[in-house]
Amino acid sequence: MSSHEMPILLGPDGDAMNIDASEIQGIQAIDGIDGMQGMDATMALDEVDLFGDPVMENALAGLPSRPLPSKQLLQRLDELRTRGCCQTVAWSRQGTIASVSKDGMSIDLRFLRCSPENGDWELSSPNPSSVISLSSGQFSTIPLAAAGAPIVHLAWAPTGVSEIAIIDALGRIAIVTFSITLNRPFPARKWDADPVDDLHAVVGCYWLPLSQPQNRQLITQHGPAILAGNEYRYTMSQSPVSGPWHPNMAKSAFLCVTTNGLLKLFFPQANTRTEETALELESITSSDDLITHASLCSDRNTLLIALATASRQLRVVRVAIHWGLPPADPKSLPPGSFTLRPSLKEIHVAVTSWLQYGPGQSALDTSTAQLSHIEVLPSTVEPGTQTSTPPVILTVRSYVPLEGSTYHQEAQSIIDRWEVLGDQQQALHPAFEQLGSKNGASASAPTTNRLRKLESIVVPKIIVAISPMQLGKVVCFSFSDGTVQYRDRSTMNEIYHEENTNTIMSPHQAGFQFTNDTPCLQVAFSPTNCSFVQLCEDWTLKWVKMQYPTDDLDSLQGIPQRAVLAALSIAMTTASGLQVSCDDVLAIIRPFTQKRDFVNLLIKEMVKSVNINVDYSEEAHHDQLVRNVQLQMCLSVLNHLGFHGDFQPRSFHAKFAMLALNVRNIVILVTIASNTPGRVKENLNPLDEPDVVNALAGCAVWAVDLLSWLTDCLFGLLNDSHFITLITTLEGKRYSEISEYLRSKKDVSLHLLLCSSTRGFLSAMCRRLIHLEAVSTRAIQYYESNKAAPRQELYHAYQKMQRSVSSSLVKVQEFDKLLGSLTAHVQATYKHGLNTVMKSQQQGGGPPEQQQQRGEAFWKRMQTVFELDMLLGQGPPPVFQSVVKQFFITSLPEFRNKTDPAKLFFANFDLLEVDDDPVSLAKKKAAGKYVDVFKRVELIGGSKATASEAANGGGEKGAAPGQAAAAAAGDGVTKWRRCVRCAAVMEDPNTNLKPGFTFVLAQQRKCSCGGNWGMTSKAAP
Repeated sequence: MSSHEMPILLGPDGDAMNIDASEIQGIQAIDGIDGMQGMDATMALDEVDLFGDPVMENALAGLPSRPLPSKQLLQRLDELRTRGCCQTVAWSRQGTIASVSKDGMSIDLRFLRCSPENGDWELSSPNPSSVISLSSGQFSTIPLAAAGAPIVHLAWAPTGVSEIAIIDALGRIAIVTFSITLNRPFPARKWDADPVDDLHAVVGCYWLPLSQPQNRQLITQHGPAILAGNEYRYTMSQSPVSGPWHPNMAKSAFLCVTTNGLLKLFFPQANTRTEETALELESITSSDDLITHASLCSDRNTLLIALATASRQLRVVRVAIHWGLPPADPKSLPPGSFTLRPSLKEIHVAVTSWLQYGPGQSALDTSTAQLSHIEVLPSTVEPGTQTSTPPVILTVRSYVPLEGSTYHQEAQSIIDRWEVLGDQQQALHPAFEQLGSKNGASASAPTTNRLRKLESIVVPKIIVAISPMQLGKVVCFSFSDGTVQYRDRSTMNEIYHEENTNTIMSPHQAGFQFTNDTPCLQVAFSPTNCSFVQLCEDWTLKWVKMQYPTDDLDSLQGIPQRAVLAALSIAMTTASGLQVSCDDVLAIIRPFTQKRDFVNLLIKEMVKSVNINVDYSEEAHHDQLVRNVQLQMCLSVLNHLGFHGDFQPRSFHAKFAMLALNVRNIVILVTIASNTPGRVKENLNPLDEPDVVNALAGCAVWAVDLLSWLTDCLFGLLNDSHFITLITTLEGKRYSEISEYLRSKKDVSLHLLLCSSTRGFLSAMCRRLIHLEAVSTRAIQYYESNKAAPRQELYHAYQKMQRSVSSSLVKVQEFDKLLGSLTAHVQATYKHGLNTVMKSQQQGGGPPEQQQQRGEAFWKRMQTVFELDMLLGQGPPPVFQSVVKQFFITSLPEFRNKTDPAKLFFANFDLLEVDDDPVSLAKKKAAGKYVDVFKRVELIGGSKATASEAANGGGEKGAAPGQAAAAAAGDGVTKWRRCVRCAAVMEDPNTNLKPGFTFVLAQQRKCSCGGNWGMTSKAAP
C-alpha cells in the first residue's frame, strides 16, 4: 500500500497524522505481531488485542456507521472532476430559473411568483410552451439543432435584458435572450456552425461585467447598518468595478476556455449580430496538457484566468481585450455607431502545481488528487483604508468514503488557496548589479509574478458549489447535505454563523437562517443571495429561503425587531440599486405582515436607509416624481404585502398603492407615446397607429373613472356627519381619529389627495388627459376635412379617445384646479410652520445664517415625516387640520356644484377594481373578469381547468377549458402576461406589430408595480 492510498488518521487535537505503510510495519514489528509464535501469522491487526486480553469482537464494531454517499452524489462528483463547466441550474438577475432536464435534452424555465389565489410566494412549474429543447418538438419555442451531445452548462449574463449561454458537452454555444417575460426566450446565437469536437468542450466561462455610467466605474453598496443607541445608522460605500467591458454600456460579452486551450470571445455587434474571435492560451501537445478546469474574472482592466491541466498544473494568465475602436473617445460615440473588431493579447503570470501537500496533510486516497472546483477572485479595495488585496485562486478537492472501507473516515473537502502576487522584483547577484548595458546604464532587476500558497482549509463536508457574494468580499460554500457556509474572502474565517446586531450587512446577522436538510447535487443562489434553489438527488428543484427562527412574531420587540427591519431594508435597497429582482426578499418579508405596523416600520426604515424623497409639496414639474424608482419600490412593497388573492379584499395601504402605481404607469405611457425620442422621431410616430391610440383611449377611460370614483368618495365623506364632526370639533380634540375611521372604511380618497406624491401623480394624469383630448380633437378635425385619407381605423380610434375624456362625469380641468388649490393651501401651511420654527430658532441665539440653516433643516425633516405618514395611510398631521377643514367646508362644496352627484352614485367603476365587498368580489370571480393593465379593458378568463387540460398546459391551474392545451399546442390562442409580484394581467399581443406600438409596448417590459412578467395561458394562476 502506498502512502497516497493510506487513510488519514486524526490525532487528539483533530489534526491529521501522517503514518505511511513503513511506519505501520515498524509498529507491528515492535509489538511482535509479525513474529508471534502459536498464532496464525496471517491474523489481521484488528483481530489482536494489543493489551493482552482476548478479542471478543471487532474493535470498530462499536463505532457509529457512517452514511455512505448516494449514487447520484458520486456521479455528480465525477462530473465535477472531469468537466469544468457542468452547472445545470442557474438563476438570472431578473428572476428566471433555468434548469437542464435529467436527460440533458431540454431546459425548463421557472420563477418565483406570488400566487394569484392567496398572495403567498411559490416556485412556478415549468411551462412546456416555453421549453428550450435540443429537438424541434411540439412544445419547443426555441428548438436547438438535434445532436448526440447533451446540454451540460448554463450561464446568465449580468445585463438588464436577461441573456443565457447554453453549452453542450461538445462545447457548442447558443445564446438566448428574455427581453419581455421571464419564460419566453428568443434566440440570439445558434450553435449550428460550431465544431462537433470534444476537444472544444468548455471548461470555464465568464460574462463581462457592465460598464457603469458617467465614467465613474463605481458600484454603490448599501450598508452596513450600525447600531447607535436604539437606532440604526446606515452607511454606504463605493467599490470600484474593474473592466474590461463591452463598449456599449448595456451590453456584455461571453468568454469561454476550451479543453484544447482556446479562449473564445462572443460579442454583439451594433446590428445585434453575435460574432466571435479566439486566442490560443496554451499549446496542447499531449493529453497531459489538456485543460480540465478554468475560471475567469475581471481584474485591473484585464481578464485574470486560472487554468488547471490534466498534469496537475495550475497556470495563471492575463488577457487584455482591445475592441478596435476609432481613435476618438468611445464614450463620446453613441452606442451602435461603430463596428467592433476585438483582439486578444495574452500575458503569462505564473505556474505551479495544484496538488500540494503541506505539513500535517496527507492524501486520503486517489480521489483527493482530483480537482472538482476552481474559482479565481479578483483583487479588492477596502473602502475605509483604500488598501488593495491581491487576487486569490481557490481550488477544491473532495474525498468521499466508499463502501467496504476498513477505516472509519468522514467525507471532507480540501480548499487550497493561492495569492497572485504581481510586480515582485527579482533579486540579482551583486556581480550582475555591477554590469551595465551597452550605453552605460546600470542593469535593473526584472519584475515577475508569483503564486503564494496559503493555508488550506479542510471542511468535513462535500462542496457542490462556490458562490462569491457582496462584490466578491464574501465566499459562500454550498454542501451536498443542503447546508451553506459563509467565509471572509481574505481570511477564510467563517462569518454569519451567529447573530451580530451591532453591525448588520446580511439578514444572517439579524437572526435569519437557512433551514434545510435535503441533500442536493447543485445549488443556484438568487440575485439577492437571500434564497437558493437546489437540484435534489431525485432531480427535482427545491426553493429554500431564509427564515426567522421564531413563529411568534408578536414577541419581536426592541433591538431584535430593529435588527430585522435593518436587515430587510438593506436587502431591498441593495437589490433596487443593483437593479435585480427582489422577489425572494418580499417572500421573506410576507410572514411579518401578521405583526401590527411592521409594514409601515419597514417602509420608514427603507426611506431612512437610502434617503428616499417622499416630499413633493414644492415640486412644480412631475418629471422627477415619475422617475423616482425608489418611491415606486416602496409603493410596490405596500401593494404586494396587502394583496391576498385575485378575488380577495386588499388592505388599506395596498389599495392606496395599487391606484398610485397605476396612475404613474398611465402618465408614463401617455408621455412616451406623445414624445418620441429624437433619434427615432423622423421614422416613428406612435400616435399615427390605431393600436396605440386605442390603448391610450383605454387608459383615458380608466383615468376618468378614477377621477369620478375619487370625487364620489369625497362627496360621501362630505355627506358623512361623523366624519365632518371629526374635522370640525373645536380645538381638534377628535381630529386624530380621522385615520382610524378612514381605515375602517378602506377609503383612500383623502389620503391620495393629501399626500404630495400621489397628488402629483393625479395632477400629472389630469394634464395628460387634457393633452389627449386636444390631440384627438385636432386629429378628428383633420380626418373630417380630408375625406380622401384612407385612415378610417385611426379616425375611429381618435373618436373613441375623444369621447372617453369629453364624456367624463367629472370635468378634468375642474378636478385639476381642485388639486391646484389644495396644493397651494398645503404649501402655505408648510410655509407658516417654517416661519414658526424660524422664530423659535432666533430665540436660541447664534449667527443668523446658522439659525436659518437649522430651522430649514428641522422643518424639512418634519415635512418628510408628515408626507411619509400620509403615504403609509396614517392620519393627516395636526398642522393639516385647517387644510382638511377648508377643503371640505369650502373647496369641495364649490366643486360639487359643477358636477352631478347622482350620476356618480350610480356609475360603474369595475374597471378600477376597487370594490372589495364580498358580493362584488364573488360576482367578479364567477364571471372570471380581469383588467388588462396596458389597454385597460376587461378580459374574460376561465375559473377552472380539467385535469387533462392542466396536464397539457404544463401544470397551469385555472385556465379556461381548452385554453391551456391549445396554447401549449401553439394553435394561436392569445396568451396572457401575469405579473409575478402583484398578479396583474395583460394580454400578450401578436408578434406582427407595427413599430409605434412596439415602441410603446416596450415601456411595459415590467408591470406598473415594477414586477416582471411571466407568460401564462389566459387566466391560469
